[in-house]
Amino acid sequence: DKITFISILNGCTSPGMLPLAKLLHAQMVDEAFVSDVIVGTALVNLYGKCGSIMHAYKMFDKMPERNDVSWNSMIAAYAQNGNVKDAFQLFRQMEMEAVKPDRITFISILDACTRLGDLEEGKHIHASIVDSGFESDVVVGNAIVNMYSKCRRLDDARCVFDKMPQRNVISWTSIIAAYYQNGDGNESLKLFRLMLLEGVNPDKVTYISVLDACADLAALSEGKKIHARIADSGLESDVIVGTAIVNMYGRCGELDDAKRVFENMPQRNVISWTAM
Repeated sequence: DKITFISILNGCTSPGMLPLAKLLHAQMVDEAFVSDVIVGTALVNLYGKCGSIMHAYKMFDKMPERNDVSWNSMIAAYAQNGNVKDAFQLFRQMEMEAVKPDRITFISILDACTRLGDLEEGKHIHASIVDSGFESDVVVGNAIVNMYSKCRRLDDARCVFDKMPQRNVISWTSIIAAYYQNGDGNESLKLFRLMLLEGVNPDKVTYISVLDACADLAALSEGKKIHARIADSGLESDVIVGTAIVNMYGRCGELDDAKRVFENMPQRNVISWTAM
C-alpha cells in the first residue's frame, strides 16, 4: 500500500540505489499512487538524495498538487546537488505562487547561498526570514550566521549571533570557526572562553577550531588547557581531534608533546602522519 511504498522510498538515500528508485516509481505508477502528494514528495526527495536532479524535477513538475514539503524537497535537492541557481529560482517561484516558506525552506535556501557565497541573495533571504518571524529559531539563526561567515561578513554574522535568544553548541562553533577562518584566532579563543562561562559543552568540531587557532597563534598555554579539557571529555581518542592536538603542539614547537599524543592515538590516518 501507500505507506509501504513511502517507507521503502525513505530508505533509498544514495546514488547507488537509483535503479531501485526507478523500479519503485514504475510500480507506483501501475498502482496509481503517484498522484498522491505525499508519495510524489517522497519521490522528489528520493531522486534528490540519489543525485538525480532531472528525475526529481520531472516528478515535481508533474505533481497535480504540491505542499510546502514538496517545495522544500525540490529546493533541498537542488542545493545539496550543487544546482544553486536553480534552488534560488525555485524559491522565487515559490514566493510568486504565494506558498509560504517554513524553517526548512529557509535552511535549505541559506545552504544554497552559503555554497555559492552569494551575499546579496543571502541578504534577501535574511530579510524574508525576519518578515516571517523565523529569525529567533535557533537552527535558522545558525544557518544565517554560517551564511554570513562564509561570505566573509563577520560583523553581520556576529550581529545575528549576539541577537539570538537561544544558542546551542552549533551556534557557538559556527561563530568560533568563522573568526578563525577569517584570520582572527584571538577572537575565536575569547568566544570559546565565553562559551564555557555560559555552560555550553564544546563538541569535537569546536575543539578542532580552537586547537587550529592556538596553532596559528602559537598559543601553547591556551592549547594545553584545551588539551586537558579534551582529555576529560573523552574526545582525545577521536582521530581528527587527536590530529589537531598533534598539529597544535608541533606548530607551537613542542615536538615531545606532539610525539607523545601521536604515539598514544588508537587510530591514525594519513593526515595524522603528515601532521607528525
